[in-house]
Amino acid sequence: MRFETVRSDVTVVGGGLAGVCAAVSAARLGKKVALVQNRPVLGGNSSSEIRVWVLGATGLGVNRYARETGIIGEMIVENQYLNPDGNPYLWDLVVLETVRKEPNIQLFLNTNVHEVEADGDESNRVVRAATGWMMGSERKIRFESPVFLDCTGDGLVGFLAGAKYRLGREAKSEFGEDWAPDEADSITLGSTLLFYTKDAGHPVKFIPPSFAKDITKTAIPMKRVFKSGDSGCHYWWIEWGGEIDTLRDNERIRDELWSVIYGIWDYIKNSGKFDADNMTLEWVGSVPGKREYRRFVGDYMLTMNDLKNQTQYEDNVAMGGWSIDLHPPEGMYASDYVSKLFCVDGTFQIPFRCLYSVNVSNLLFAGRNISATHVAFGATRVMATCSAMGEAAGVAAALCADKNATPRELYRSHIRELQQTLLWQDAAMFGVKCDDDADLAVRARVTASSHLSRLAVDTPESTFEPDTDVAFLVPVDPRIDELELLLDAKRDTVVEVEVWDTGKPENYIPHRLIVAGSANVKEGSRQWVRFRLPWSPAAPQNAFVVVKENADIALYRSHTPTTGTLSFIKEKSANISSLLTALDNEQLVVKWSMKRLVRKPFCFRLLNETAAYVPEKVIDGYQRPYGGPHMWVSAAMREGRDEWLELQWDKPSGFSEIHLIFNDDVNEDLVNLHYKRTPFEVIPELVKQYRLEAHTADGWTVLAEADDNRKRRNVHRLGRTVTADRLRLVVRSTNGSPCAEVVAIRVV
Repeated sequence: MRFETVRSDVTVVGGGLAGVCAAVSAARLGKKVALVQNRPVLGGNSSSEIRVWVLGATGLGVNRYARETGIIGEMIVENQYLNPDGNPYLWDLVVLETVRKEPNIQLFLNTNVHEVEADGDESNRVVRAATGWMMGSERKIRFESPVFLDCTGDGLVGFLAGAKYRLGREAKSEFGEDWAPDEADSITLGSTLLFYTKDAGHPVKFIPPSFAKDITKTAIPMKRVFKSGDSGCHYWWIEWGGEIDTLRDNERIRDELWSVIYGIWDYIKNSGKFDADNMTLEWVGSVPGKREYRRFVGDYMLTMNDLKNQTQYEDNVAMGGWSIDLHPPEGMYASDYVSKLFCVDGTFQIPFRCLYSVNVSNLLFAGRNISATHVAFGATRVMATCSAMGEAAGVAAALCADKNATPRELYRSHIRELQQTLLWQDAAMFGVKCDDDADLAVRARVTASSHLSRLAVDTPESTFEPDTDVAFLVPVDPRIDELELLLDAKRDTVVEVEVWDTGKPENYIPHRLIVAGSANVKEGSRQWVRFRLPWSPAAPQNAFVVVKENADIALYRSHTPTTGTLSFIKEKSANISSLLTALDNEQLVVKWSMKRLVRKPFCFRLLNETAAYVPEKVIDGYQRPYGGPHMWVSAAMREGRDEWLELQWDKPSGFSEIHLIFNDDVNEDLVNLHYKRTPFEVIPELVKQYRLEAHTADGWTVLAEADDNRKRRNVHRLGRTVTADRLRLVVRSTNGSPCAEVVAIRVV
């Protein structure tokens, strides 16, 4: 046996996606990080051991412009290219490679932390060390650092350190949450095992094991739809354990879940009700995917009311958007298995005070164990949201180590620095502007070879006969006066159109009627019909343009999307993923669905020029859509002509780093294990070929070039200080978009 001590700036215990993002974000800020994981692979519930889909703020396509950026965004977009079939083992490699690229991370797999040294009284404790046993290597390792992060999910490190925590459901009287029970109890969400199947190409028999449950003696076959080809997260509902202890009864829960999986497969293979002769089991999970256990108490506890109200926080550091999603305590045996789902009107903010302990001064946490009530946890527990919180906690840990400060001191005295550092990393957050004085770009005049000034979707590919209201979103910057729709009319008719605002800039639903108009349309095909709809808002924002139901018309759809515009159908019944069948279709964010119109917008033309895509947008401080697209978009690129964007300073400035953020269409809903396939492996809007040039005393000099870019964020560290009065980004091609699209340029 070998005894070792590892000293680092930050210790992260837990190698799920929250822990990975925490470790990577701290390491990228120059901190020495120990990442300790008790399994042989990284990724937690998303890993090949468990295979839960990585879901987040998009809500499986319910929310708009909601996909996470930052470290989890990098991994998801890279997985889209490297792993188009959604192979769980290749996803493992994407996560592992993300960690291994960081020289400041020491990775300890198969290392189970079981001891924590902490001192101090109950209200002010300090973690001194955590000790783990590396299985298979007979190494006992003591981890020491000034800052610790508990990303274990179950909250083991914080528990052993004496951190205050919650377990179960809070009473309604404590926070006034509609969905809380009248009395507090120990109920949690249950755990799940998944399984994969495949067609073997020849008959395969199945003889069930002795412990397989006869599911015909349960209500499961009557409550669930079985398909012989379904596998993985289609069986998310194989859940149990919420009424017992999901940690201490983990083995019992696993055995019960196994009995049901093999019982389901026996039913599919041997009942004679399915076309399953050639089907076989490819993989059955053995590690239960745990949804809930301890939730720590921080300086703030997120509640259901915070999410419903989309509360704005001064210490906003991460975003979520998954529905509040609570399952029945009985799990798969519930007499009426219906999840409770509630969608917020858009995305929501997560405050930093939820990510550190109220009583352990050097302990941060991220993942499903943050400071939230049971009901609010129903929305924050999904892994892309956990990852966003992990990145925030990792950056905070790095700043704490730099400043010899506690997380609480960071909140009280340095919250703006934390937020600005996160924005430099392109973290998943909204509503906070980049305004770091160190950024030279904001002092420059910005010009470009061109910009998109006429907003028009005018390449019709197919018709759409609406049997309900439909709509499209357009940026209003600075105003609209008139617009045109391309349509067919079966007979003479009157077409009515309304313009609504969206309320909050992060929302994409009709909120308040601004103006309405109508047009008399004669029978005929492919008519551009004009509507007068004047609106000059006080500040640029989105308009939600509604075309009222009319059985006498057909609109046209393009198959070429235009950045900044979306199209919607006011569905009469919910058109959503089968995983979300309990959603209330009367919620506007559900009713107004994009699902049938993704990348197929309605044809329209704004007759005003728009300033929504001018070059100055790259320094306006916003790095994702927020009341408008917030990016430079060039005119359509022509063969043989590059598009360029230029920063010019009044006098030469010295810089050594250039940060580029390209548009990777955060409206595109992506999932790591691909329950659906996109027609592309690289986001088409991403710039593919570009170069950076500086105008120095010696003339124009090429600083950097890229010929096959597929990333949103590119940081060019020049290795020297360059003094120039102009900096130019030259875009030579994209990955499919007709225009060059750049979200931000930052220079330091």
